[in-house]
Amino acid sequence: MHRSRSLLALGAAAVATVVTLGAADIAAGSAAPPRAITVQPVPAEQLPTADQLKAALLTAAELGPDFTEVPADASPSPSDGASPVAGCDALRALLNRQSTAASQSPHQEAEFDGPGGNPMVTESLTAEDPAKLTADFATVTDAFTDCHSLTFTDGTGSAVTFTVTPVALGDRHDAPAVRLDGNLAGVQLNGYLAVERFGPTAMAYGFFQRDSDSSQLASVYYRAAVAKAEHTLGAPAGSTTAPSASV
Repeated sequence: MHRSRSLLALGAAAVATVVTLGAADIAAGSAAPPRAITVQPVPAEQLPTADQLKAALLTAAELGPDFTEVPADASPSPSDGASPVAGCDALRALLNRQSTAASQSPHQEAEFDGPGGNPMVTESLTAEDPAKLTADFATVTDAFTDCHSLTFTDGTGSAVTFTVTPVALGDRHDAPAVRLDGNLAGVQLNGYLAVERFGPTAMAYGFFQRDSDSSQLASVYYRAAVAKAEHTLGAPAGSTTAPSASV
């Protein structure tokens, strides 16, 4: 099970970086141009702080008594080694990038293990100016739509190719989400990636499991993550402005 867990851990680490990438970082021709932006800028002092983002993340206790939080330095980074993700150009560019934007914007992330590392849940929150976030969100949405196959390779050289299928994971059907299905030496691997926004804050969510392809738990935890972020940040899912901002 070690190889399957390391590949799922790589996916969990990768999804935590998805929404902090600006459109300018995508390789030329690998994604459609960002959609028109009509959102008014929000001053930096109106963005949520790192502490507020941390308070909006799920906790191990909220996931269940058998979950534990994984220390930040214990999970493989998608920037370790060369090209751990391959297949879909746009999504590969998002996942393979160096995570530099997160250091320039308020950002928090957490990763959780269920019993024996199964399932794994990851969540990240990043705050930035809504106009830039609109462009970033459009880039991720296009990548999710255009990607049909994605390959993860861990540090040992083990690789799994996942089929990628758009899904509706929560209550808001416009929220971008995809399902991943793969197999490693007879072990079924299944995952879900989703992004959502709450005013100037973007959430990236990942759920990864083995020996099951049910979306039930992935949907339950995603809905819990959305509900907590809405309540803590004071902005409904899908909103494009901060609670105190006006368009």
